Amino acid sequence: MLQIHQFPCLSDNYGFLIHDPETGATAAIDTPDAEEILRQADAKGWRITDVWNTHWHPDHAGGNAAIKAETGATVTGPAEVERIGRAPDRIVDDGDVVKLGGIQARVLNVGGHTLGHIAFVFDEARVAFVGDALFALGCGRLFEGTPQQMWASLQKLAGLPDDTTLYCAHEYTQSNARFAIHIDPCNRDLQARIAEIDKLRAAGKPTVPMTLAAEKSTNPFLRAPQLKGAIMLPDASDWEVFADLRKRKDNFKG
Repeated sequence: MLQIHQFPCLSDNYGFLIHDPETGATAAIDTPDAEEILRQADAKGWRITDVWNTHWHPDHAGGNAAIKAETGATVTGPAEVERIGRAPDRIVDDGDVVKLGGIQARVLNVGGHTLGHIAFVFDEARVAFVGDALFALGCGRLFEGTPQQMWASLQKLAGLPDDTTLYCAHEYTQSNARFAIHIDPCNRDLQARIAEIDKLRAAGKPTVPMTLAAEKSTNPFLRAPQLKGAIMLPDASDWEVFADLRKRKDNFKG
């Protein structure tokens, strides 16, 4: 059974350690803060055997070298990770399979935030690590990809089973919620979710992970087809509506 340990890193990142208790294999999903990741692994009594990167940004792959030097871990990730250091020991892309001990995950290319961004999907456990592709009530900025590419990537994630648990890499949810309710004010599911989010944050608790079902009913970027009328683009394609929503979020001051 896959074991997952989540903890805060840096100002708003989350670190994740995943563990196969049968073999003792442990992977760090991204490496925002090598020192904290190593400390958390030591506290759990887990030895890091692997690093799995979702994309190349420094708050996701910046700790690779330090963790590899300390543990000898095998680094797996998209080719773009070489932009901040040596290439991963294993380069993976859409359709590849990765294993942690006896536990298997498949790789989805969900490019858009960066061109080579990937997600790791554990189908049996109904768990996905999505990096910065999809956030609770949000999605990643388009630093490198096109709106068409990002919309296609979000559709890949939306096609997972509704009961999939999604682990995203940042605690951006309250900020995302302000835009979501601005653009989708009559959504009762969203209203209820925001109330729960505010309670969690007031108690110092994370809003991550989240379920895909919740995102599909409340995340404006997944709901682009349902919001065509709200943003007065009734004849636009789904990706064009998504592009408009992403641009609005980039400029949102709420």
